[in-house]
Amino acid sequence: MSSDDPSAPPPSGVIRTDRLVLRPWRVEDAAAALEVYGSAEVTRWLSPVMDRVPDLAAMRLLLQRWIAEDGRLTAPAGRWALHRADDDRVIGGAVLLPLPPGDEDLEIGWQLHPGAWGEDYAGECAFALARLAFEHGVDEVFAIVRSDNAQDAAAIRSNGMYWVGETRKYFGLELQVYRLRAADLDRAAPEGHRPPR
Repeated sequence: MSSDDPSAPPPSGVIRTDRLVLRPWRVEDAAAALEVYGSAEVTRWLSPVMDRVPDLAAMRLLLQRWIAEDGRLTAPAGRWALHRADDDRVIGGAVLLPLPPGDEDLEIGWQLHPGAWGEDYAGECAFALARLAFEHGVDEVFAIVRSDNAQDAAAIRSNGMYWVGETRKYFGLELQVYRLRAADLDRAAPEGHRPPR
């Protein structure tokens, strides 16, 4: 990727897309993060299971934990606060994290404030993180979705990820698994396989 590509990550760990800025979390983000992770509409779909964050103090502690864990991760893995570029508002979070068991597979994920749903921020975020992973020599990334989360499954498929099956391998939950490889980044490619109904 060329140095003038807006989605190329500068050394600071910031990733820019047309409408989004992904940057490492800071403890000062706690109030904005609580609007996302304090929402039961968001946390009910997370894997691993995560309870709704109850208050600002708990959100600060969680952000401190995430920041510390990120310091031990090997690139390209990490967690990012997800901002809208036009107003700098935190609208969610994004992850590129090793999946247990074995940390062999790399999960790409995002959590958006319900007010930001339906704007294809998920797709923009997913493509930016996938490019980052592929630039670091990762062959494929996975998205995992709870079996009854039709909204996220549709968003993932619309962004070129291919359904590869169901598993209880990750987190002991029944999950749909989607895969993206470098060749799949072409949004004009034929639509991915769909899970059985």
